[in-house]
Amino acid sequence: MEPTVTDAPDAERYEIRDGDRLLGLAAYQRHGEQVVFTHTEVDPDAEGSGLGGKLVRGALDDVRSRGGRVVPRCSFVRGWIERHPEYGDLVDHNS
Repeated sequence: MEPTVTDAPDAERYEIRDGDRLLGLAAYQRHGEQVVFTHTEVDPDAEGSGLGGKLVRGALDDVRSRGGRVVPRCSFVRGWIERHPEYGDLVDHNS
């Protein structure tokens, strides 16, 4: 089964799961259309597998589909966006 990324708004985070198993999360604070990413973590057993990138891509694709903007306070999210400039348009530089 391919891990899936979903928004868990009650927990204020995007999650990447393999079935019921939580593999990683990207915590955020939502302010209207703005999503402030504050922390990302991936299961230590899955580090280096690309799950973190898949998590961030899925989260940013969801923000884009909702017409939102991103403030990448989390260094992992910020670094991922820098390496994937096609997502740079999502960054809210006014915050």
